[in-house]
Amino acid sequence: MSNDHGNDDQPEGEARAAEAQATADTERPLVGANIRARRRQLGMTLQQLCDRAELSVGYLSQIERDNATPSLATLAQIATSLGVGVDYFIAQPKVEDALTRASDRPQFSVGGSSIIYERLGAEFPGNTLSGYIMHVPPGYVSETVHHEGEEIIYVLEGTITQFLDGETLTLRAGDCLHYRGNRPHAWSNPTEEPARLLWTGTLTLFHSATGSPAGPADDSY
Repeated sequence: MSNDHGNDDQPEGEARAAEAQATADTERPLVGANIRARRRQLGMTLQQLCDRAELSVGYLSQIERDNATPSLATLAQIATSLGVGVDYFIAQPKVEDALTRASDRPQFSVGGSSIIYERLGAEFPGNTLSGYIMHVPPGYVSETVHHEGEEIIYVLEGTITQFLDGETLTLRAGDCLHYRGNRPHAWSNPTEEPARLLWTGTLTLFHSATGSPAGPADDSY
């Protein structure tokens, strides 16, 4: 008997990932030119920025030429080194209040990355956490990074492989990992199915409308 259901049999996870991809297609700015312009504005050489952001010259050069797409964490390292927030390089998702609804939560991506982010956190005096739901396509592999702060990854759907300080861990739906950001880490989705992750961390990724970091307002920041 023929199957007349067509796309009705498409796995729910794939359908959700496809919808998220379509929503974010119009929010994919190329970040390289803006990074280069900001660096030159500060009179900083490529090597100086690499030293501050702890990146290789070759990799940063590829990013500036938009031949490589940095992860959100790497972009945060670059932004911090240049004295700005990530929102300097990409369109900042709207934050209307502390409540986000699943049906209308802002979604975005970084440059040509295939990762779709849903921003969960809000800005208020003293906040230190950032939170995102990440839609990860099959076959995705991140670069290895290390940075200040902490991270928690909770797998909502699918399977990922986490590389942490020389160890390889397999995380499935319901699994959670909490670690310090200064430990070298990377991750991938080695499966043929999309994955969804809840990521929270203490990286300052966005600046407020006043240009101040979205973190503690006192001088201890």
